[in-house]
Amino acid sequence: MTYRSRLAAAVESRGGLCVGIDPMPSVLAAWGVQDDVAGLERVSRGIVEGLGEHAAVFKPQSAFFEPFGAAGIAVLERVLDDIGQAGALSILDVKRGDIGSSMDGYARAYLTDGAPLAADAITVNPYLGVGTLESTFALAKAEGRGVYVLARTSNPGGAAIQGAVVDGVSVAQHVLDELTVLNASHDDLIGVVLGATHDDLGCDPSHFNGSILAPGIGVQGASMSDLERIFAKVLPNVLPNASRFVIGSGPEELFSRFNELLGR
Repeated sequence: MTYRSRLAAAVESRGGLCVGIDPMPSVLAAWGVQDDVAGLERVSRGIVEGLGEHAAVFKPQSAFFEPFGAAGIAVLERVLDDIGQAGALSILDVKRGDIGSSMDGYARAYLTDGAPLAADAITVNPYLGVGTLESTFALAKAEGRGVYVLARTSNPGGAAIQGAVVDGVSVAQHVLDELTVLNASHDDLIGVVLGATHDDLGCDPSHFNGSILAPGIGVQGASMSDLERIFAKVLPNVLPNASRFVIGSGPEELFSRFNELLGR
């Protein structure tokens, strides 16, 4: 099965919400654990244990595992395995972006079947040129995995670059347009990141035919009710992402906050 078909099946079965696994110090504190490897593992794996049979997609943020070195990466490996064992999909948030053999190395690390950090999809950065990602898209297609490309991120500061206009087209729109063309020969596995926090995206995704990962639900200020207004015609392709709103108050509220966002 392609990544898009697996994603569609998961969303139909479990609902359209991606739960971020962001075990930052404030989240560890809310769970009553120390800011160490044991606390990291308790929280990150506890999120999957609590929601694994209910959530369609989890998005572990690599940045919160990497400070603990090899031990933290080992926890991330176990988290990714937990997600798969629970029947959910994983989007590993690594935002890699490079040229030539360097990008190929990143792709092999995250998108190759059997790799310790293999995920169902990853996030990547296009700002060395969308063309530098084409070998990553090819590997993802061969492995039945997905790739989400940053276009208009949820942080306000992204506008300076992503909203910059060149020859009448914003950078974000340029990224969207190139990915729309590439998706035609890549099983629509190429997704895009468009933050749900903006009144105006500064780009038009109406012709984009891939999955749209929409971070910013909850603590960053966006709500599920904003999605229809922001994304309109492409709403069926949108995968909203919430992290701290769901996980940031400890294990007791994990399930209730997850259900709240899904209107259950």
